[in-house]
Amino acid sequence: MSKTLRRLGAASAGAVVLAAAGVTAYAATSGPGTDARPLAGMRILISNDDSMQAAKASNSDGLGLYELRRAMCAAGADVVVMAPWQSQSGRGTAVTNGGVLTAQRRTALPAGYESDCATAPAKGAVIGVCLGESPCTKDSPSATPADTVKLALRGGLKAKAGWTDAPDLVLTGINSGPNVSAQVNDSGTVGAAIAAIDEGVPAIAFSSSGDESQTFFPRANYRANAEFGARFVAGLDARSLLTSQFALKVDYPDVSGGTPAGRPAWTGVGHGKVVWHAYEPTGEDSFAIGLGVCEEKPGDPCTETARDADSTALFRDGRISVTPVTRDRTYGAHEPNTKTLRKLRQYVEHDAPAH
Repeated sequence: MSKTLRRLGAASAGAVVLAAAGVTAYAATSGPGTDARPLAGMRILISNDDSMQAAKASNSDGLGLYELRRAMCAAGADVVVMAPWQSQSGRGTAVTNGGVLTAQRRTALPAGYESDCATAPAKGAVIGVCLGESPCTKDSPSATPADTVKLALRGGLKAKAGWTDAPDLVLTGINSGPNVSAQVNDSGTVGAAIAAIDEGVPAIAFSSSGDESQTFFPRANYRANAEFGARFVAGLDARSLLTSQFALKVDYPDVSGGTPAGRPAWTGVGHGKVVWHAYEPTGEDSFAIGLGVCEEKPGDPCTETARDADSTALFRDGRISVTPVTRDRTYGAHEPNTKTLRKLRQYVEHDAPAH
């Protein structure tokens, strides 16, 4: 069955199911016209770099993934999650070059998320990927974010979910903390999205700010980001702007204090630093790894010099930052199709949902 026919059939069936059940339909306001289930029939793979555990009180180990899953299923998508077993923050595009990967389905989901995808064909299956041939346990080493996407697209989804075709879209995140400026290259969330476009599948990487301390990540931020994300994806899809030419990076501000996010801003990856890896000697041959935080003193490496920086839009202006990220790291490389890029920028700046 073609993707177009699959989506048309799912949209009709979904409307019947919702009407029969008396369920309030999902409202989309981001595209031409209004559709109660704007992503009906769309198959979406979700991964991240925070793991699929969602067990920490700080909400830093995968809770955002479940909020993204919830919002996409509510919009009618058929969702499968294939994510690292353990937190893999900062792994970038790293892959595992040998050994065995085990993809293990999670049966007991975090409280409140058990029924989010109950009516979808794949039931929102959540699959964690660890290293080794044995079943994944609490202490199992984990696959990287890029591992999980490559595995999914190169046979994992067929084996675990029965999807014989590639998904229509890969979403990564929602990451606990923003991925902006110099740290974008370290981000496993962005790295997983790059892995998807390398396989020819459109991809969007989502990240949410934490509270003021950036040590606690309120559910409200994840939820606002996820619900914006569903409308944002619907708008892209309605305009045929889902592309594998490049990935999109979406960073969402802290809205947990009650101040809504500002309108989306079309941004570039900033040149300054927000945080960096710091290495402190602990012995003759040992160094403790920590994170340094910028104070933005004039002239230091933390000072942002790019006029359209993602970090400026996010932190100074409180806006949703949307940034195109390409797999091609060649300086000055000619983009093969600027038409899509121009249309996407037009959508973000003028037509995308406000928040």
